[in-house]
Amino acid sequence: MYKPVENTSLSLYEINRGRIVRTLELIQDVIVISLCMGLFSFMVLQVRDMFLSLLPPLDFHAVTADILFLLILVELFRLLIIYLQEQRISIGVAVEVAIVSVLREVIVKGVLETNWSQVLATCAFLLVLGVLLVVRVWLPPTFDGIDPEQEISKRYKNRIKSELTQNNSH
Repeated sequence: MYKPVENTSLSLYEINRGRIVRTLELIQDVIVISLCMGLFSFMVLQVRDMFLSLLPPLDFHAVTADILFLLILVELFRLLIIYLQEQRISIGVAVEVAIVSVLREVIVKGVLETNWSQVLATCAFLLVLGVLLVVRVWLPPTFDGIDPEQEISKRYKNRIKSELTQNNSH
């Protein structure tokens, strides 16, 4: 005859929670899009500076640093685009960005001018990143239509819906 108050409030809670999550995801996408636009603008400025540094007198280290920095920016842009498309951070691209960033610092500073402990730490860091890049290939794919997090979320939502329908029928 009358529905219990608990079931109605729970279903309203579910509706509001879904709306809040969608709104927060939309805000997050807007933030990422603004980051993409800002990064793209910064890349255009960096390309202009790179072409200006190619004018005589030519400073090899400055040109190399500009080119490597531009490659880092391109990889970061690619990482943001992948996030917008798939709503995830690509481990491979993130590791590649880290590797290129470390190598840029080594090339710009020069190996001979850095302390031996920093060179050793850099080598260890690059080795760990390389192992992570190789191990990532052997991990089971999570995006071929099956995302474990989404599957768990679907099971949880289905369980909540079935509990709600059972409670509403009683």
